[in-house]
Amino acid sequence: MLQDPLNDAMATIRNAEAAGKTECVIRPASKLIGRVLKVMQDHEYIQSFELIEDGRGNLYRVSLVGSINNCGVIKPRFAVKRTDLEKYEARYLPAQDFGVLILTTTEGVISQTKAKEVGVGGKLLAYVY
Repeated sequence: MLQDPLNDAMATIRNAEAAGKTECVIRPASKLIGRVLKVMQDHEYIQSFELIEDGRGNLYRVSLVGSINNCGVIKPRFAVKRTDLEKYEARYLPAQDFGVLILTTTEGVISQTKAKEVGVGGKLLAYVY
């Protein structure tokens, strides 16, 4: 039984990158995982992903680039004001302007740079660098 599908997806990606694989399969698929993968694709951490419907939870096939050093989820999912984003960047990312925090906001699932541009806060979901 899965407790946190997003955590399992990030662990699958991290393990496949560490093993040097070019693609991995994430099962089960969810809309949240798809939106996080879209942010990772926009920041060029993954090449592409596709949803494959198999009738029992579906799955994502993710093409990896080989540029992920580490990725994971942030638990508990902290609520963050737009003014406090830099504090969490310092906590979860190794250097300034290196890596991405992924958060869910009223604007959707976006990166911390987009959240600063739009001027919204939200809840932290994951980090990638």
